[in-house]
Amino acid sequence: MRSVLFRLPAETAHELALKSLASAPSFVTSSLNNRYRRSPFGKLQRFGLTFENPVGLAAGFDKDGIALSSLASLGFGFIEAGTVTFHPQPGNPKPRLFRLPLDRALINRAGFNNEGAKSFARRVSRARPDCILGVSIGKSKVAPFEDAVADYLKTFELVNDVADYLAVNVSSPNTPRLRELQHAEHLDQLLAALQKRNQELAEQHGDKPKPLLLKLSPDLPDDELADAIAVAQRRKISGIIATNTTTDRSNLRTDATVIAQCGEGGLSGAPLTSRARTMVAKIYKLTGGTMPIIGVGGIFTAEDAWQMIASGASLVQVYTGFIYEGPSMVAQINDGLRRIISREGFVSLDEAVGSGVSAV
Repeated sequence: MRSVLFRLPAETAHELALKSLASAPSFVTSSLNNRYRRSPFGKLQRFGLTFENPVGLAAGFDKDGIALSSLASLGFGFIEAGTVTFHPQPGNPKPRLFRLPLDRALINRAGFNNEGAKSFARRVSRARPDCILGVSIGKSKVAPFEDAVADYLKTFELVNDVADYLAVNVSSPNTPRLRELQHAEHLDQLLAALQKRNQELAEQHGDKPKPLLLKLSPDLPDDELADAIAVAQRRKISGIIATNTTTDRSNLRTDATVIAQCGEGGLSGAPLTSRARTMVAKIYKLTGGTMPIIGVGGIFTAEDAWQMIASGASLVQVYTGFIYEGPSMVAQINDGLRRIISREGFVSLDEAVGSGVSAV
């Protein structure tokens, strides 16, 4: 199936795969569950939630939440849907998704194409996946930069009830000026407003505030990264997602002419592996290991996942690797990770988190 899909344009193949998953009958998802479901480390406790395993699907794969149950049956411990915006938006003009097979990478400039937060919340409330569900929220393209906080708040309010945790995406390179929200002053205003509303909604429902995570760019200079982490700690953010895609195009094997034809967009996949891992280690050091990190970027194998965990990640996410490797990838990572952790002399995954930071 994958070889057939790879003959199609990247976004066409993605849409076909997603629609096929969305329409899968229950006996198919049940069979997939039996084949791929894993819980090799027991129940993992992260920012107040219980995860069946540490491997999640990153935001961007299912923006509108149309195939969450089928995706969960492939063995993911959690799924991050979205990125969702308040206003429905078509995203950037096509083509906007490109494969770089020589580099095991993707370039995308989708631009948060989605049906909007109201439609997302309505759909997911009727069909939640059988795993932890995170919802990534972003700024609507039509919202002026000065109104970014209000725009995020409207999305947050609409999707809060259907999310187990919320991820604040301020790091996509495909929405104009979005990455400026990573700057300390803007970030502080945004996170303060979201946490205030988070607390208010929790009190209304007689519940705890939802875990709020922050997704950062791998292109942040060290001083800006330190500032962003300081803001996140001050505003009691539950965790960091590191990292989003990069705009860097250095050291790629694909011909420069082909890359130029792809144009602008975020690069993901194997070229990001080392960069993402290094950033996770920096965040682990900055926080003294006190803030959970979801490591994402160039994870294809159990060894990749292990290196990310040793660098300080307590959970991992996949996207590009999942597209290249196929549905058996999640189970293979979980099984392999269990063997590697035993090989390294650890009893539990928690013991292994950050174990290699001193060598990074």
